[in-house]
Amino acid sequence: MSEHTRAVFTVDPATGLALARYPVTTPDGVDEAVAAAYAAQRAWAARPVEDRTAVLRHAARLLRERVAPLASLMTAEMGKPVTEARGEVEKCAWVCEHYAEVSPGLLADRPVAAGGSRSWVRHEPLGVVLAVMPWNFPLWQVFRFAAPALAAGNAALLKHSPNVTGTALAVGELLADAGLPDDVLRVLVLDEPDVPATVERIVADDRVAAVTLTGSNRAGSAVGAAAGREVKKSVLELGGSDPFVVLDDADLDVAVAGAVRARYLNSGQSCLCAKRFVVAEGLADEFGARLADAVAALRVGDPTDPGTQVGPLARPDLAEALHKQVEASVAAGAVVLTGGTPLDAGPAWYAPTVLTAVTPDMPVMAEETFGPVAAVARAADDDEAVALANATPYGLGASVWSADVERALAVGARISSGALFVNAVTASDPRLPFGGVKRSGYGRELGDHGAVEFTNVRTILVG
Repeated sequence: MSEHTRAVFTVDPATGLALARYPVTTPDGVDEAVAAAYAAQRAWAARPVEDRTAVLRHAARLLRERVAPLASLMTAEMGKPVTEARGEVEKCAWVCEHYAEVSPGLLADRPVAAGGSRSWVRHEPLGVVLAVMPWNFPLWQVFRFAAPALAAGNAALLKHSPNVTGTALAVGELLADAGLPDDVLRVLVLDEPDVPATVERIVADDRVAAVTLTGSNRAGSAVGAAAGREVKKSVLELGGSDPFVVLDDADLDVAVAGAVRARYLNSGQSCLCAKRFVVAEGLADEFGARLADAVAALRVGDPTDPGTQVGPLARPDLAEALHKQVEASVAAGAVVLTGGTPLDAGPAWYAPTVLTAVTPDMPVMAEETFGPVAAVARAADDDEAVALANATPYGLGASVWSADVERALAVGARISSGALFVNAVTASDPRLPFGGVKRSGYGRELGDHGAVEFTNVRTILVG
């Protein structure tokens, strides 16, 4: 197959049926996109911030107008239950509106009393930012980067996951319709084998100022290394194996309901999902039993049905890898309370699962699980709960559940994470910074920090 006829294909994971064929961006096409984005960025940055945020406001309106086709596209490409897909579109509209509102103030010059007659801090755009985005929240991941980055005056090159290519192109079309000038955001369609070398080449290009990646640790390490060699800004949002800590005074009605939401959102395919449930010894049996009952009652089925709560995984290989983790954990002594098997609906389907009697060395505790599997471990006291919560190379989010908020905060303060939620399900919010520690990455998206993450914080002084 010649370079000009190569293509990526999208497939509906619920049915296994092919959806669409998209031509791959050639090496010459990549170079053209870099050059075009570089040229467009300077004119975009020169426009008043109010002009840039007006595009975000228009984008929010278009997102709400197009909620049905956008949600259907995400559901078809990666199996997200359509009700959740519609919620994702609304969240993208929210993040656009949020940065349209706050960016002018956050990006404004800030006077500082120092030497000289005048001095101030200015936030200037970095330039062209390469965004390498994942499939699990195919719209949200793009907009949570793009809204603040574009408001700040940057341009973007979007390299999305091949299996959600249709969604990636829909983002580009929507922003163009919202008034984003040509080439300020360019979508690159890359075949999976070409991604490492092409991304490294783009990062090394002098016209590209920074890179952000949400994805696996392997991909993050490679991109971070490439950015480091070029001494360029990088933001990495990587894996997570979030602890959900239930102390001995927790309200189980509240905690179990929260556990179901925390683990099975997006069919369990989220870096921010709670994955390891660390429960006080005296509550562990009841918590596990009640969680298993609630999980067994989840409605699994056609993701286009608004009543479906759990759909397929995004690809068959993901379901296969998840089952291997479950099998190895069961072989090591874990007990299946519900699920634990693939479903006969197709190779991408896996039963919502709860495992108990897990130990830190089992794959479902030691590794990140990306699918509808919850692992319940027991802790003798708060100290052991903290130790189990920290027994992971990841540090994205954590939640602690207790009737005593101060006790929960004290326990949570000892857990390494980028976010701590008490008696609440960990979630991203445009108003709050989002990111991790340890192998969950570095840098922050969202919140005030996200508004200036891809800016040059420049000091200016007049003598």
